[in-house]
Parts: sequence; structure tokens; C-alpha cells
Amino acid sequence: MPDPLAAAYDRARNIVGRGVARPMDGAGGSGDAARGRALAQELVDGRAAGGPPPGSGPEVWLAFDQHVRHTVGYGPPPLAAPVELRLCHARGWTRQAALDDPQAKPELVAIRTADTVAPVRDRARAALERALSAHPEDTLLALTPLALRLGRREHGGWILDRFEGALRGRAAAHAPWWHLRRPRAAPAGAADVLSALLAGPDPQTRRFATRLALTGPGPVDPLECARRAAAELDPVTAGLWTDAALAALAALAAPPAPAAPGADGPGGGQAYAVTHAVTHAVTGAVTDALTGSRLPAVRAAGVTALRRAGRAAEGTRHLADGSGLVRACARWLVGQDGGDPREQYRWLIADPAGPSPYAVTGLAECGSREDTALLRELLAHPVGRVRAAALAGLRRRDAAVEGSVLLALLDDPAASVAREAALSLLPAAARLDPAHLAERVALRGPLHTRRAAFRLLRAQGGIHALRASVALIDDWDPKTRTTARATVRGWDWLLTRFTRQADTAELAALLKRSAKLFDDHELALRRARLGLTH
Repeated sequence: MPDPLAAAYDRARNIVGRGVARPMDGAGGSGDAARGRALAQELVDGRAAGGPPPGSGPEVWLAFDQHVRHTVGYGPPPLAAPVELRLCHARGWTRQAALDDPQAKPELVAIRTADTVAPVRDRARAALERALSAHPEDTLLALTPLALRLGRREHGGWILDRFEGALRGRAAAHAPWWHLRRPRAAPAGAADVLSALLAGPDPQTRRFATRLALTGPGPVDPLECARRAAAELDPVTAGLWTDAALAALAALAAPPAPAAPGADGPGGGQAYAVTHAVTHAVTGAVTDALTGSRLPAVRAAGVTALRRAGRAAEGTRHLADGSGLVRACARWLVGQDGGDPREQYRWLIADPAGPSPYAVTGLAECGSREDTALLRELLAHPVGRVRAAALAGLRRRDAAVEGSVLLALLDDPAASVAREAALSLLPAAARLDPAHLAERVALRGPLHTRRAAFRLLRAQGGIHALRASVALIDDWDPKTRTTARATVRGWDWLLTRFTRQADTAELAALLKRSAKLFDDHELALRRARLGLTH
């Protein structure tokens, strides 16, 4: 009797590998779920002959199955119904019978292993066991992302445990290359499965594969872990590689066990020197890899590891990093080396080539009162990002800045400066001149100035904020338009009337201009609250 899944896997054998190598559709979340529902609706309506194409992500398949289940009902399917529709049917007998179809999609068979009906689960699990025996590599590559999602279900523990056991067993039978102190080329076969999962586009799959790889047999190579941490963009996965690299580095640098009496020979000291040199070189390579990462947490770990590498003096190179976490670690490193981070920041700001805005931020983070005057001087710096960093630094240090200076900075040509000026003015928004702000909300002003002034008007509240919001409900800028409409819809018209901020005629006119934002009931309710009967 032929294997029900053999034909399907033979046809999809090469497609599966390509599907894992490229970005998976399931990594997109809600967008892929919508795609799965759309494909399911096409199948139910008869506009499609099958389900999602091979290589579709797990979210697509899960949404496809759920939508078909809730759409077709409990009636018997047509005799010529596609196997995808029968596998997702609401009737358990229909799903169970469809599992014997040679055209059954492996992804839907995997979903049926977590079915709520026990006979369906048993038959699907038996079919998946046959697939794992016939095509283990393709099955693990194609279905592991889906198995991770199914593992969260009430009956999904079986497939997750089965896949984890299969991957661990194959890793134990073939020493993976990343567990060797001297990396070599990845062996063909079993290690390729885990290597492909480690390089896959799905973050959850990479986390799962990373945990399996790091808990496998043999020692961990710190340099390879550091390289993977530096190349990884998922913070969780990068954290796993980083912790493993630092732990392996600590084990590598541990002092050797004392030699037995009489064991010291003429080559003992030389061997120790060679081992120490190799350890020092590996430590330096690991720290270089970590500090070159795009993720702040990985860079911070690399900066901290510089002390172990005997390179604490390099901490000054990271004082002006774009991440506050990295800057804090760099300041600690400089202090451990006997330096003064504050003086280093002042030296960086005095650089004739121009200060980095992150150096200005770093000075604000660790400076003293004496540095407030330097930050004030930087408000006139020709580079907008430096001016914005100085303004943010003054706000961080609770240093007073003249209101006239902040109001003038709302008109700054740099958008970042206008944003920081608005943030600094927010606590005093009630004392600002609304006419001055309303003038800057006008259409002729720069966009960032208009946004900053509108933000202050909304913080100020009152009739001036309502007038500006109604005037901007059709603004050309989408963000400003959306904010203005949300402000008008959430406005307390009754409070504005009772506080006598505006007369009823003006409120009626403003409500009429914004009438398209409300349905008939909402509009009638607001008119009644304003005492408008006609």
C-alpha cells in the first residue's frame, strides 16, 4: 500500500528547501493571516483549486484552516471537493477520511495532529510519522515553524516534542560543527537541517534551533557564537548567542588545573604560553565581533568584555555610541580603567571636526552642573542634531531654558530641534500664547513646526485646540490629519460650553464643519448637548 504522503513529498522535495531559504510568508503576522483567510475564501467559493502554495508561512496555513472550518459548516462536502477543503472541514469524520488522500498537504496533516478529535489526531500523527521516516530532512525543514505554533495548543505538545526529539537525536548522532572549537565545514545530512533552521527567516524557528544547538553535545566555540550574535537581528536569538559566547569565553580563560608533581618539563612553560596566546587572540576576536553588532544589547556585552580582553582603554571609542545602554557600559569601562568619562565627553565635544550628538547626550547623562553652560552654548551649534541633543540634555538635567529661546526653536529648520523644543515646552503649555501657536499651525509653515505647535495647542486644551483641530481635519499631512480628527471626535463639547470658552454659535459652527466625522446618532447627541434643536 503506497504511503499517503510519499507522492506529496516527492513533488515538494525541492520546493521545501527553497521555501526555507527565502523569507517565509508566516513571518509577517496579521498580514499573512489575512492572506490565509483570503485563500480559504477563494477555495470555499470555488475560485481556487487548492490551498496556499508550497513555502507559505505557518500563519497562512493556520488562518487558512481556521477560516475553512468556520465557513463550510457541518454539512457533507461535495464528492469532488478539494482535499484541502476536506482536511479543514468542520466534521471530524470528513477530516479523518481526508488524511488517507495521497494529495494531502503536509502542512494540513501537521495541523491535524493537534486536532480536537482524538481519531483525527491519531491518524494524522501516524501519517506524519511515516513522513518523518521517508523524508526526515524535508519534513523537519518545512514543518518546524508550524510545529512551534501548534505546540501552544491543547493537543499540540506531541508534534513539538516529536520534532524536538528528532532534531536532538540527529544532532547527537552527528557532531554539529558549531560545537567544535575549530570550526569546519558543516557535514552533509543531519547538521544541514539545524543549520538551515538557524539561518531561516522565522524568528521563532531561529530561537528554537539556537537553543537546540547550544544544548547539544560537545563544547561551544565562542568565536562562532559571537559571529552569529553579531549577524543576528532578532534580539532574543542574539541574546542566546551572546550569552553562549561569553560563557564559552569564560571557560576558555579559566586557569588550568595544577600539574602533577614532577610533571613540569622543559616544554611546560612554553605550552602554557601558547595556550595563553591563543586564548588572548580568541578573546579579542570575540569582543570585536560583538562590538560590531547592530543590536545595542550585543554591543554592550562586547564593550563589557573588553575589560576581560585587557583592552579597557578602547572604552572611549564607545562613549558616543547611539545606544544609551552601550554608552553606560563604556562609561563603566572607562572608570574601571582609571579614566573620567565626563572629561572624555568634554574632549569629544571640543573636537574640531565637530561633536557627535551622542557625545552631547552622553555628557548630559553623566555630567555635572558645571556642564550646563556648555550645553547651552551648543544650542547655537550649526548642526541640527547637535542642537537637538543639547536641548534634550538640558531637559534631562532639569536645566531652565528661557521660554523665548524655546519658542524661537520651534521655527528651527531641523525637525529634531523643533520636536525637542515642543517637549521642553509641554510643562508650560498652559502659559503659552495660543495665537502664536495657531499662527505656526498654518498651512504655509514647515511641517515639523506645524506638528510641534499643534502638539502644544492640544496640550494646552481649550477652545484654541478645538479650533486648530477642526481646521486640520482635512490637512494634507496624514499624521496631522489623523491626530486632528481623533482630537475632534474625542472632544468634550459640553464642558467647553459650560466653561464659557466659546459661545454656542461658534461651537455650532465648529461642529457643522466637522460633521462628517460622526454618524447621525453621534452628531445628534452632540447637537443636543449644545442645546441645538434645529
